[in-house]
Amino acid sequence: MTVAPALAGHICLVAGASRGLGRGIARALGEAGATVVVTGRSSEAGPRTDQRAETFEDTAREVEAAGGKGHPYRCDHTSEREVDALVAWCLRRFGRLDCVVDAVWGGNEGYDGERYPDGSAYGTPFWRRPAARLGESFESGVYAQLLLARAVAPAMVQARKGLLVTVAFDTASGYLGDVFYDLAKAAMNRLTLAMAAEFSTFGVTALGLSPGHVLTERVRDAGLAEATTETPLYAGRAVAALAADAAVARHAGQVLHVADLARAYGFTDADGSRPGCYTIPR
Repeated sequence: MTVAPALAGHICLVAGASRGLGRGIARALGEAGATVVVTGRSSEAGPRTDQRAETFEDTAREVEAAGGKGHPYRCDHTSEREVDALVAWCLRRFGRLDCVVDAVWGGNEGYDGERYPDGSAYGTPFWRRPAARLGESFESGVYAQLLLARAVAPAMVQARKGLLVTVAFDTASGYLGDVFYDLAKAAMNRLTLAMAAEFSTFGVTALGLSPGHVLTERVRDAGLAEATTETPLYAGRAVAALAADAAVARHAGQVLHVADLARAYGFTDADGSRPGCYTIPR
């Protein structure tokens, strides 16, 4: 099966969907017939992250083209006020949120494939890195994750159902090769575990999703496409499969690999392939 299970009637929110994994996830939910609110900071009507061409309005159109219903919404997910306003708008407009996906990650902003704006490279020893990079990674990672989760939690808890997916990277196999990336992803995974524990008696499921080396627009433009293992649609079809699974609560608190889910649910990547699990080279 190469098409995700039907999600007609499902109301989904994909945060951080201007490009990359968020865009692929939104598109896959559209393939499955879902109504998808897509958010980001890069808009046709305003500033764009790193002056890139992609916008969340583009993503909403891709959702429509794939067969779903796309609704663009501008939101800075590091702003508590903006996140709360987003969720309030969704609940007024649709009455509920069935699946919320947090694909927000600004830790690579300004990275050209070799260097960050501060001059350091991925994997530069921590004692040679400006400490401010850690704050940026945490703000666009775990802090943004917490803001979105606490905004959507009351409605899901009241409804006693809902799926909250955080896109991160599995840290269980060891160090990810860069101190700031590793710390941010480990904290995000730990928050997912904590949320699942607190949701456990309310019918709400929180889980993490770990993709491989994804062919995002940034990766392509940095000349690193040959090293990638999969497209953003692969993770998107994983989310669609999870959202359609009535027994998804069995995964609560776990960080799930996209490749494992592909085997379990039977979906493929855009080209019909089924890439295996990815580990960062040591």
